[in-house]
Amino acid sequence: MAERLAILVGGGPAPGINSVINAATIEAINNGLEVIGIYDGFEHLMRGRTDMIRPLGIADVSRIHTEGGSILRTSRANPTKNKEDVEKVVEALKKLHVKYLVTIGGDDTASSASAVSKAAGDSIRVAHVPKTIDNDLPLPGGMPTFGYETARHVGAELVYNLLQDSRTTNRWYFVVVMGRKAGHLALGIGKAASATITIIAEEFRKDKVSLAEVCDVLEAAIIKRRALGRNDGLAVIAEGIGEIMDENELASIPGVIVEKDPHGHIRLGEIPLATILKREIQRRFAERGEKMTIVDVTLGYELRCARPVPFDIDYTRTLGYGAVQFLLGKIAPGMKDGMVCVDQGKITILPFEEFTDPKTGRSKVRLVDLNSEHYKVAKSYMIRLNKKDLEDPTMLAKLANAAKMTPQQFLEKFSKVAD
Repeated sequence: MAERLAILVGGGPAPGINSVINAATIEAINNGLEVIGIYDGFEHLMRGRTDMIRPLGIADVSRIHTEGGSILRTSRANPTKNKEDVEKVVEALKKLHVKYLVTIGGDDTASSASAVSKAAGDSIRVAHVPKTIDNDLPLPGGMPTFGYETARHVGAELVYNLLQDSRTTNRWYFVVVMGRKAGHLALGIGKAASATITIIAEEFRKDKVSLAEVCDVLEAAIIKRRALGRNDGLAVIAEGIGEIMDENELASIPGVIVEKDPHGHIRLGEIPLATILKREIQRRFAERGEKMTIVDVTLGYELRCARPVPFDIDYTRTLGYGAVQFLLGKIAPGMKDGMVCVDQGKITILPFEEFTDPKTGRSKVRLVDLNSEHYKVAKSYMIRLNKKDLEDPTMLAKLANAAKMTPQQFLEKFSKVAD
């Protein structure tokens, strides 16, 4: 009986998953291994089930690398919450005669893969392929996480279309973009599509932020846009802002229910952030006697299962190939488990520990560097209130007039935003 390799997918979808499955399956079979796919991540394994699998042959995967989604589906099931669940996963894998395991997922799936590897000892080798459209894993050489480039490409096209609608109908759009901890995707989409303003959580430089603080930034940008003669615009807002907003304040908003997923994260998909911000801004302008038309949009699910762009296909086929080469001891011999990465064009295996924050036990997060040229260039082309606006008497007068305030009132209200 040939040695068996299993593949599973955890976490949210990302363009390129099928490409990893394609390359790993073909490389494994070409090296004499039998391959099975496990459906729905760890969900069934942690219940001891061994029937939710499918054999994978070259004919099954030969053309899937160009397709979005995951032929093995995915789930956020977390076996690390209970020791017994991890043990059931290992037991189920042993019953399936799995010697090699390829996991495809983000930081939570990586933590689960590491726990399974430790519990399995020398009986199962594990290779994890890191994926997330959030681009928030600290990969070597500044490489993006797979799926990010496709999500940015598709997102920028959608935002471009909304920008045209904004100009045509003379209204504002608030577009919330996925990204739990880091604002890479929001910033990448906003910069590529030339959004009027992009707001990310990193800019607030603190752990918690109020609804009022976020709306002050948006309101100031809208007022400045009006002072410059335009009533239309589009704001890209990182979903992660909802993560740093006070849970009690969110829960106090009518119609908002704060729930958490199996990994303890707030279900940001259940928080209508764009709608919350829209209503508050509309309320503020209504107090001035003005009707403000804003369309709220949330982008995320439209991006996750898009067909991968050539960059992500190329990238993920290398990662899938590298996972099998590593498990067979042809790359980084001596290492039992780890993450498969590409650094300066070469396949590299990094220990799980290098991605783990010793304080939290979770994977480290790569945040947007506010001192980088990438961010500085993006910000320089946005419509945002800045100190120069307030120091220029002519501009200050225009801003105050647009806000229906005196110059002094405007300074008192928005000077913190400019800082």
